[in-house]
Amino acid sequence: MSHSLKSNDNVSLKNVVLPLPPEKDRGAAEMEIYARFMRHLRMVPNSQIEIKVLSAIQFTADMLDIRDALVSKTLVDCGLRAPRKAFPAEYLEHVDSTLMRSGWEIGGPSGSTIDLKKYWDGIGEDKLAAYRREPIVIEESLFVE
Repeated sequence: MSHSLKSNDNVSLKNVVLPLPPEKDRGAAEMEIYARFMRHLRMVPNSQIEIKVLSAIQFTADMLDIRDALVSKTLVDCGLRAPRKAFPAEYLEHVDSTLMRSGWEIGGPSGSTIDLKKYWDGIGEDKLAAYRREPIVIEESLFVE
């Protein structure tokens, strides 16, 4: 099940399944995230749906003063499925690191994360994307006068 939405240039969405409203027992925070995301998604003046989704996620996070990754996770839990480039880097790092753990380990992938990975595999995303990421290197410098 997904919503039907047209982009600003009247090209139907492809490779994106929009989320459904959260269940009533989930709480007001999830509904607020969902409502702001859907409202902003319709207003983004871009014909690329991946950019529209990413922009709506970032806008929602900014408006609610929460992290992009939390907005992404909430929307994925509600059924959002989109290519990797539609998600913020912080969320992709989270997904990649949890998918490298076993399901029974603490911090392992949730059901919605596993479903998202299956969706990515189904639309032809790079199956080894988590391993192709640049390692994060922190450099410290010592300033001596």
